[in-house]
Amino acid sequence: MTTMELIKSLRDRTGAGLTDCKKALTENNNDLEKATDWLREKGIAKAAKKADRIAAEGLTTIVSEGNYALICEVNSETDFVAKNEKFINFVNTIAKAMLDAKSTTVEEGLTAACEGATVNDCITNNIATIGEKLSLRRITLVTKNDTDTFGTYLHMGGKIGTVCVLTNTDNAVVAKDVAMHIAAMNPSYIKREDIPAEEVERERHIQKEAAKNDEKLMNKPEAALEKILDGKISKWMSEISLVEQPFFKDEGTSVGGYAAQYGSNIATFVRYAVGEGLQKREENFAEEVAKQTK
Repeated sequence: MTTMELIKSLRDRTGAGLTDCKKALTENNNDLEKATDWLREKGIAKAAKKADRIAAEGLTTIVSEGNYALICEVNSETDFVAKNEKFINFVNTIAKAMLDAKSTTVEEGLTAACEGATVNDCITNNIATIGEKLSLRRITLVTKNDTDTFGTYLHMGGKIGTVCVLTNTDNAVVAKDVAMHIAAMNPSYIKREDIPAEEVERERHIQKEAAKNDEKLMNKPEAALEKILDGKISKWMSEISLVEQPFFKDEGTSVGGYAAQYGSNIATFVRYAVGEGLQKREENFAEEVAKQTK
């Protein structure tokens, strides 16, 4: 990325001002992850989930058959095309082709048989017909057992797509409820035990550094501060763990508790938001940077 692109990406992630973003990058040798942490440590930015930024256009879709479900994201250049019925049908067609082939990667998906050719050929043909660059960005093949149920949900016509697996139930309504919650609340993990130790340590370091800039905490005894940090980390874990999140239809019940009412557990989930992590062209951003970083 150019310096201008890095500044914009950091601002999108953190909500910090351009001057602060430029300084953060300078202090961290243009390392985006370290600059993000630096801004949080200084109390300038809040935690940013990687899936919070919706940038490029396109659609997600989900197809399932038997014990297999496939979710994919196909990008276009404009939202106008993404809403076009021809594009929507095209996305569903290649998704079904990749499901039939049990594709697990984009590379496998592109070679899947589709309408007498391959998915890659179908994409190329539609680029010529639609007149925009189209690309298969990612796919995930999800599997379940006979006693499990898929929950699927597409939000805003496919701007967000979620698929989950609930064990030991055939209750499709409950499974869809969980999929809807995932779309709305964007958890990172199923349970706190799934959070990698290095991610927990990174968050603890950030919170500890942030405490040094918090007038209410900077003079606390070390033992008291450690207890406060323990509480902050536990709260953070609960916020990103699906089973601990308050269920969006009944905040008095956790998502895990809701599933348990039906004798079920959540085995896995996938959530796609169109364009997350990608950048959309913004014609005025260059002018804005030029004015504020001189």
